[in-house]
Amino acid sequence: MDQNFDVIIIGAGAAGLFCAGTAVLRGKRVLVLEHGAEAGRKILISGGGRCNFTNRVVKPENFLSANPHFCKSALAQFSAADFIALVERAGIAYHEKTLGQLFCDESAQAILDLLLARCRGAEVRLNATVHDVSYADRFMVQTTRGTAFAPCLVLASGGLSIPKLGATGLAYDLAKRFGLAVLPPRAALVPLTFTGKDLGWMQELAGVAVPARVSVGKRGFSENVLFTHRGMSGPAVLQISSYLRQGEPFNTDFCPATRLEALLVEAKARRPKAELKTILAELLPARLAAHFAGPEPRRMADLPDKILRALGAKLNAFPLTPAGNEGFAKAEVTAGGVDTDGLESKTCGAKHHPGLFVIGEAVDVTGWLGGYNFQWAWASGHVAGLAV
Repeated sequence: MDQNFDVIIIGAGAAGLFCAGTAVLRGKRVLVLEHGAEAGRKILISGGGRCNFTNRVVKPENFLSANPHFCKSALAQFSAADFIALVERAGIAYHEKTLGQLFCDESAQAILDLLLARCRGAEVRLNATVHDVSYADRFMVQTTRGTAFAPCLVLASGGLSIPKLGATGLAYDLAKRFGLAVLPPRAALVPLTFTGKDLGWMQELAGVAVPARVSVGKRGFSENVLFTHRGMSGPAVLQISSYLRQGEPFNTDFCPATRLEALLVEAKARRPKAELKTILAELLPARLAAHFAGPEPRRMADLPDKILRALGAKLNAFPLTPAGNEGFAKAEVTAGGVDTDGLESKTCGAKHHPGLFVIGEAVDVTGWLGGYNFQWAWASGHVAGLAV
């Protein structure tokens, strides 16, 4: 078995496989090491098994990072349009959902097959757990499937999210070994948990979804909110979770298209005999309307304008403070990670250790929900693949 390569890539996920494909197309001898039994496991479960592989519109502001400018170069070098072109050339049928999100018509397997075909010529070793990595005049990587050598090493083993798929902190450990700083990893795009009275009423509404706008500071997202037995989920909540710090409150506008203070007072004047629950149910899901209306029947005429205005204001800016979140087990991605200060934005290469690269989720670049994290995987894998 050949043990000498031009580049060794640790991790056969989206970023690692795309990097391998780019390097193979340049004639490089590539080894991909994957400690699991199959490549691309996270790809296969993504998007409900249909893989939200990118977004029609990808901008730097769709990403979180301690350095919001870092992602710009890679995203410019390999755009969403570039990946869409690959998908179309491969004959993969796809469709657009809300907010520019692109999904396979059939199965996420089509995207994995595209990546594997693109890196045909690379050696992909599965069940290859990395025991040690060292560097003298080149990198030496010791694994359960032998020892390999290369002048270039790419860390593409992801973050800590979804450990049941094999997620580990290997990339962070190796990055630190070679002098790169690591910002504290945290769960992102993750359901929020609540305790006490908030949890009580949320559990009663478990399964109810409502279009809403959630916000913290100047950052807000308008998509569905879903109540669960542990608190809140749904696209809007997953989005805002990436921006929340422990103990930080956020606001939920349950009727973002309408200013409810004025509407409820006007409804009282027009329909004084109608119940509050009936009026709210015209704006909100019935169970949610019933919750906010209260257990007792209340006619609009019996409610002072002050009470209606206060209820309307609260529904347009409902403050909630989560107790926490469901952690890496349920997080779609990991925020934080290898500090971009130590990396070149054009290549994702380490500034002070030539030949070392960090790509994908392991880097402190975290995308919004909607295909952005896959686009970062393609873009960062591409620029590293051009540089190895």
